[in-house]
Amino acid sequence: MAYSKLEYIWLDGNKPTQSLRSKTKVVHDFSGKLEDCSLWNFDGSSTGQATGDSSDCILKPVAIFPDPDKENAYLVMTEVLNADGTPHESNKRATIDEEDEDFWFGYEQEYFLVDPETNRPLGFSVDGYPAPQGPYYCGVGAKAVFGREIIDEHLDICLKAGLNVEGTNGEVAAGQWEFQIFAKGAARAGDEIWVGRYLIERTARKYGVAVDWHPKPLGDTDWNGSGMHANFSNGVMRDEGGKDLMTKVCEAFGDHIQEHIAVYGHDNDKRLTGKHETQSIDKFSYGVSDRGASIRIPVTTVDDGWIGRLEDRRPASNADPYEVGARIIKTVHSAL
Repeated sequence: MAYSKLEYIWLDGNKPTQSLRSKTKVVHDFSGKLEDCSLWNFDGSSTGQATGDSSDCILKPVAIFPDPDKENAYLVMTEVLNADGTPHESNKRATIDEEDEDFWFGYEQEYFLVDPETNRPLGFSVDGYPAPQGPYYCGVGAKAVFGREIIDEHLDICLKAGLNVEGTNGEVAAGQWEFQIFAKGAARAGDEIWVGRYLIERTARKYGVAVDWHPKPLGDTDWNGSGMHANFSNGVMRDEGGKDLMTKVCEAFGDHIQEHIAVYGHDNDKRLTGKHETQSIDKFSYGVSDRGASIRIPVTTVDDGWIGRLEDRRPASNADPYEVGARIIKTVHSAL
């Protein structure tokens, strides 16, 4: 009898930033289809999602991907339900109002690869810093690139798993990297970012390296923080557009600053300082090709007649893409 290994992945109740959890289920004669993935329970009292006297929580499969690292194996992204089948309070996927594919999202996920023994990014020594920022962004060669073999392997397995990864590159700081994922629908985009995060954690672990999702792991230094820039559009922005419409959308984001910042990641104030390609967390601005603005209007959007996407540069690297997408949808709807 043939068997398959299903790795159920979920988000725990850790606060202020949720962590990934997973466990393996062995099933026989599995079809490989999402609809044939059963609900599964887990001990919520061990993940901050329940009390010991009522500990059962439910995992509901929402997306499935072949696991390229293992034979007869799949990665199953799930959302957490209470025992009665209602969404758990930690389940932010359930807060997404728009389930169709009218909204498109492209997330630019940044992070640092870290030596767990020194707690410093790759390329940093215990006692000091490498050469200042400059050569690391899309860098080439041993003096500018740290952990490339991990990144290459991660990209390959993401593509083999069927994630819609559109690219990867070295970022501005030493040991800092990025991958980009595009998807139609906020839920799908969130699913793929979380599975991409799971896979870089698993890949880096094989090399004895940790992943740091903190938006400013190097503190108050002259080194860039990490974001998860959110590129977004809906049908009206893509089909009709126009400078007036795009300006109206940007202005709406300015009317909901605190609502966005509240879900854009913990400790984001340490990153959004007005330095290192950011706008201050207490200010809001937008501009064409301006990486120091809260919202950047891509020059390609302007060249295409003000049709296409906008980029919210404020979400932090540790933000939940489900929450980010849900909030962006609400704000765009308020404008249009």
